Order: sequence, then C-alpha cells, then structure tokens
Amino acid sequence: MRPSERRLPPPGPELQIVASTPPARRPLILTLDTQGQPHRWVTWQHAIFYYSRNMVAWDAGEACFTFHGGISRKTGLRSVITANSIIAIKGRALSSRTLRQIPPLTNRELFHRDRHICAYCGREHLPVRLTRDHIRPVSHGGADTWMNVVTACRNCNQRKGANTPEQASMMLLYAPYVPNKAEYLILSNRSILADQMDFLAHHLPSQSRLR
Repeated sequence: MRPSERRLPPPGPELQIVASTPPARRPLILTLDTQGQPHRWVTWQHAIFYYSRNMVAWDAGEACFTFHGGISRKTGLRSVITANSIIAIKGRALSSRTLRQIPPLTNRELFHRDRHICAYCGREHLPVRLTRDHIRPVSHGGADTWMNVVTACRNCNQRKGANTPEQASMMLLYAPYVPNKAEYLILSNRSILADQMDFLAHHLPSQSRLR
C-alpha cells in the first residue's frame, strides 16, 4: 500500500466509496494481530477504515481489492485505496476487543467441527437431522463444553438417552476437541478465499478434522 493512498479520510456521509470489484466478488477480509495470529473477519468497509487511519501494520494474501474515493480539492486527484485479503492490525486498534482464542460453542460450529458426521453411527447427515450430544449427560454433572459434546443424529441421541457411551454400549467413533481461533474462522466463513484458507490452515490444531 502506498503512503499516499492511506490519506483517505474515514468513510462517512461526505465520502462515497466506489469499488472496482463487483459486490459478488467482495469477500470478507481476514484480520490478524501484529504477531500474525488470526483475529476476525471484517467487511471491506472496515478494511478501508483501517487503511485510511493508518492502522494496518502489514498486509499479505494474493487477492487485492481497489476502492476509489472522492477528488482532492488541493491536488485534483481521486483517492484510491487497495485492500489486501489479509491484513494485520496494529495493537491499539485491537485493544478494545477481546481476542478470544476459544470459539463460542454453537450447534452450527459443532456440526462443522465434526463434519456433520454422527459420532455413534458414523453416517453423515443434514444439519436438521443432527443434535448436540453430551458425552457425560448434563443430568449426571456433564458440562456444556467443547470437550464434552459431539455431533449425534437424532436416532442415536434418543437411543443413548441420559447415559454415557459406556452405559449405552455405544462406542464413540471420534474424540471431541476444542477448535482454535483459526479453525473457527474457517468454519464461520462460507466464502473464504484460497489464500485466506491457506494461511489459516497453517494455524490449525493437529487433531482438526479440517486437515
């Protein structure tokens, strides 16, 4: 990014940004901290804000997206910002946000972690046929945490009931694990770019089923 391109004031009512990239091809931008650790997805509007405020420490990725702003009264030139698909944000810009390394547990992310495969019958199912099963039932003191839940189809969940796998004579076909931030970011973006996927893949835990 050229220094002159970062002098664009933050987008607002007085500034209309025109993107040269069609809307359908404007993906989410992957942000990192300055150490290169994955942080979160942001829209192209957020990326422009970071560039214009000189909050981008460095950028990476093969994909670039060019955005045009207004015409300078002093120079008569139109401002231009090129945003990369992966950008590292300076520390102070992230200080107001908690960098959660353990993603929140939701059914959607759980089913993605387990690749929509039932932990007991081993069959792949549509999300509507899947449930969250507690390995150690909540009624027996089991916690609602990543390490105590697996994906189960409705039939297997009903068969297991309020029992442990051992009590129900139902062997677990795979072990649960806690997905890290990189895996969560992969799971939460349906339109991830190849360079973003490649970057995040290097941060996946060894037990990840996305490998």
